[in-house]
Amino acid sequence: MTSVRYDVLGIGNAIVDVIARAEDDFLVKQGMQKGGMALIDEARAQAIYAAMGPAVESSGGSAANTIVGVASFGARSAFVGKVKEDELGRAFAHDIRAANVAFDTKAANGGPSTARCYIMVTPDGERTMNTYLGAAQDLKPEDIDEAQVASAALTYLEGYLWDPPRAKEAFVKAADIAHKNGRRVALTLSDAFCVDRYRNEFLDLIRKGTVDLMFANERELHSLYETSDFDSAVKILRDDAKLAVVTRSEKGCVVVSRDAVETVAAEPVAQVADVTGAGDLFAAGFLVGLARGKDHRTAARLGALAAAEVIQHIGARPAVSLKARAAESGLPV
Repeated sequence: MTSVRYDVLGIGNAIVDVIARAEDDFLVKQGMQKGGMALIDEARAQAIYAAMGPAVESSGGSAANTIVGVASFGARSAFVGKVKEDELGRAFAHDIRAANVAFDTKAANGGPSTARCYIMVTPDGERTMNTYLGAAQDLKPEDIDEAQVASAALTYLEGYLWDPPRAKEAFVKAADIAHKNGRRVALTLSDAFCVDRYRNEFLDLIRKGTVDLMFANERELHSLYETSDFDSAVKILRDDAKLAVVTRSEKGCVVVSRDAVETVAAEPVAQVADVTGAGDLFAAGFLVGLARGKDHRTAARLGALAAAEVIQHIGARPAVSLKARAAESGLPV
């Protein structure tokens, strides 16, 4: 077996986040569904940018945020995602490498521009996203490096990437390589609307064991099983998945396995500034816990710690060392 070079390898959309504060009436005027994620074209992207207030730009993307979180815990991490050879693409590559993440995916020379996500944060901290996928959806199986996947203890796949057919092929290729090398594969469902579109395919991935670990929030779980009854959904999930984690905001999370259903409390926070990245950073902590051989409860506590840090400031990436924060909390990694 190939030796482990990375604790976690993430595969997802390489996106630059453009984050601004907005009132609820702005969302109404712009026809945005609060708390949701809408895919938009380049013209709509330009119109939103022109209408929104002062913004902060930072490299983002769900799996990329998770992988930066993994690196902040001091774990070895790598990311695969597609950008264009343009200003935003170069900014994305610089930012993720500066976070001590290996990023070697070749940039596209032509085609759509680098992806961006316009994130409106309302006074209650809720985020509403409008995403222009651009170059990100041009990820292909050829972008998957077999040796890199084989050397990662865990490969983490972003549900948003299930949209483009070639990216889907890349996704499946990576999972196959990981399993052939005795590694584990994790999937985040990403968004309830994403689940609505691909419910049967996601269930197939879970039930056939293509993924060993699934992450979802409460809304995504309800969408997956088409029920508003949380306990009923968890009962079905326990039969379907090898291991799953369902996050429930201030209620903490539920770790679901064939052996048990464990509830782990959320970390207390002084004030919620922006929930962007909460699920992404929770996944980072949980994955680091698994990679370091921690039990499920400890892994979930690391996830809760990371989520609590990121929701107390604007932006979807940690502002302090999560490794140091974990040590202060008696959870050394």
